[in-house]
Amino acid sequence: MSVREFVVLGTASQVPTRHRNHNGYLLRWDGEGILFDPGEGTQRQMLRAGVAAHDINRICVTHFHGDHSLGLAGVIQRINLDQVPHPVTAHYPASGQEFFDRLRYATAYRETVQLREEPVAQDGTLAEEPSYVLQARRLSHPVESFGYRLTEPDGRRMLPELLARYGIKGPDVGRIQREGRLDGVTLDDVSELRPGQSFAFVMDTRLCPGVEELARGCDMLVIESTFLDEDAQLAADHGHLTAGQAARVARDGGVRHLVLTHFSQRYGDPCEFERQARAAGFEGELTIAADLARVPLPKRRQD
Repeated sequence: MSVREFVVLGTASQVPTRHRNHNGYLLRWDGEGILFDPGEGTQRQMLRAGVAAHDINRICVTHFHGDHSLGLAGVIQRINLDQVPHPVTAHYPASGQEFFDRLRYATAYRETVQLREEPVAQDGTLAEEPSYVLQARRLSHPVESFGYRLTEPDGRRMLPELLARYGIKGPDVGRIQREGRLDGVTLDDVSELRPGQSFAFVMDTRLCPGVEELARGCDMLVIESTFLDEDAQLAADHGHLTAGQAARVARDGGVRHLVLTHFSQRYGDPCEFERQARAAGFEGELTIAADLARVPLPKRRQD
């Protein structure tokens, strides 16, 4: 059975606190694992969360501020130490190549794994896999930053009662799925559209077109809400979002499950982020991220 869940490794912005590690997130998508923004301490958080180096197939870095990338050195070395048997692909802003190089080769170690570097220079598609398409969109931050989105292609859901009506069974079920037609019966006659799932990851940014594009129609949106609404000017000055701004993006984009994270150390009570998100009119499922939490993707849409 496929597993699609979001594993939170850290939720702090800029500096870790007693209760929040630097950023770090793993998306489990069927048999793949995509590690987002590994900040300092990510390797230890992986251990605490039951995430192994073998679980990582891709690394996606939004930008090269330390709280989103200082953990790269340890994670890359752990991938090699554990001799992960598959290649690992790294996506990151092309303008930060020098920072990636420094982190990749921060100390001496033995390289045993193929690490494919695929820097991001512009909006567009980064990878096309059978179960998802990975895309990037530029965000608005003092340093170049990109958000990421996974979109599963739409599929078909076979309907047993209609298969039985037309007498299609056994190997013929697979045949009509492959060929689209069997003895005058079309695939549309015995199935219905199964909308693909989607996931977006939006970190440090002001409001901008890229945020809206990444969020639109998402099943799950993970988005920074560094500040509360009363500090909106501070957020704008430093290239960040407030809880209310993030929630309005989710509301207007039709997001089903909103995950808020990347909290400033100035705030002690995470409940206020939830209150402001609800006050902004978001009515879908809402999670205020906590370190080591596991958040399952919503069940598939039925329409």
